[in-house]
Amino acid sequence: MNDRRTLTNPAGLHDPAPFGYSHVAAARGEMVFIAGQYASDSTGAVVPGDFATQVERSFENLRTALAAEGLGFEHVVRLGTFVVDHDLAKLEILGKALHAAWGERLPAQTLSGVAALALPGMLFEIDAIAVRPPRG
Repeated sequence: MNDRRTLTNPAGLHDPAPFGYSHVAAARGEMVFIAGQYASDSTGAVVPGDFATQVERSFENLRTALAAEGLGFEHVVRLGTFVVDHDLAKLEILGKALHAAWGERLPAQTLSGVAALALPGMLFEIDAIAVRPPRG
């Protein structure tokens, strides 16, 4: 993994790692914006399943979108996560998925609890900003 991100958790702010993010992420290069990825199949239909199943599929779709630009999770500097009817059990599931993808080098993240998402049956959505390292 060629991780060129600088991740900072300033003194005076709480340790965010248990919650699945870093306070500050920076990287030099070209920004790449990944639209919200949800538990969709190749037709855009929501894949049925519980919250954990939808998180897993959403992360797979995020990985696919990043790979289309020659990038991986290590290039992500910011995430936006959206959770329908957010609660601590869902936060634990999401935290495990975040740590599985990023280990302890977690990008900056904003988590939003929402009443609903764009399509019926959607329980989770994730978008990302990645940085393509400078060439040369």
